[in-house]
Amino acid sequence: MAAFVTRDDVQLADFSRLCAQQAHAEDYPLCAEVVSNVVIYDAHTLRHSDRLVVMNELHQLFRDGPGVMVVRRAYEDLEVVDRHSQVFEAIFAHEAAQGVAADHFAKAGSNGRIWNSLQKAALQSPESFVEYYANPLLGLIAEAWLGPSFQVTAQVNVVHPGGQAQQPHRDYHLGFQTHDVVERFPLPLHVLSQYLTLQGAVAHSDMPLETGPTQLLPFSQQYALGYLAWRRPEFIDYFQQHAVQLPLTKGDLLFFNPALFHAAGTNRTPDRQRMANLLQISSAFGKPMEALDRDRMMLAIYPVLLANTALDAQAVEAVIGCTADGYSFPTNLDTDPPLQGLAPQTGQQLMVQALNESWPFSDFAAAVKQMREKRQA
Repeated sequence: MAAFVTRDDVQLADFSRLCAQQAHAEDYPLCAEVVSNVVIYDAHTLRHSDRLVVMNELHQLFRDGPGVMVVRRAYEDLEVVDRHSQVFEAIFAHEAAQGVAADHFAKAGSNGRIWNSLQKAALQSPESFVEYYANPLLGLIAEAWLGPSFQVTAQVNVVHPGGQAQQPHRDYHLGFQTHDVVERFPLPLHVLSQYLTLQGAVAHSDMPLETGPTQLLPFSQQYALGYLAWRRPEFIDYFQQHAVQLPLTKGDLLFFNPALFHAAGTNRTPDRQRMANLLQISSAFGKPMEALDRDRMMLAIYPVLLANTALDAQAVEAVIGCTADGYSFPTNLDTDPPLQGLAPQTGQQLMVQALNESWPFSDFAAAVKQMREKRQA
């Protein structure tokens, strides 16, 4: 196939052939079951299996398999989720009082949206942030697809009763561009795009089918021309005929390849809203969708980690991975030379060093300031 393709090159027959595949539980030895081509895992199994075995299985699932997975009971203590929901409610109330616009991608009034919920939650309640993002499964799944030093961003979505389904789509990067822009990128870059992010969600409420959990089209991420196809009527019709939905319970995780065709469903209930914390996790090699002030987040979170001696090393690593930048670049190599190897110290490495050496907050804050200044052009 040519390197540069157009929307006229897409073929529904090729797409439907890929989507007709079936996922089998024997291909995913760690899973609990496969339901409607979605691979279901139990959190306990993932936590207590060999890390490399888990990551190999999940990477194959996202790339060559159905592209979507669910983790049941990812949060054993649902009060942790409830406390973080209360943080979100406080942010919603503050932003409503400030007249902040809600969801750009839904009809006015049907959704509630908190953009950059990661940073806002870290600053609103560092204690809740730490206990919530101490869940190591988030980083395990992200690293399986993206490798280390990934960049977490998050957005809260609340769909009110009567909220209507979205149009099926693919996600960031190329999923947010027009056909004209997508056609300017060679096809290998279309495929590369899906390796630069991972889509996830933490269920903050029970989501029976009538509340409209995400509609998913397993295996659709395998269609290389999908970024030129998802707006076409025949592909929308195919999605509506073949997409699946799974009920979720509070504390479950949903993760999928960003190239998977998907869409939020219609909330058909008269009195139940569904809430999810949507995770868009970026590769160290790609630009995330949202700009975060990770220095402020580090300063907010550090005192909580320093005081919380009950957290094990894995939990601390998980929190730091969601807080600080784990990649050395871009930087100013005149003022920020490598200390060891070929790369300067990262924000994550700085936090680990400070915690291991029990730096007082003032020393840590001074080091964060110095790191920021060294990295400026």
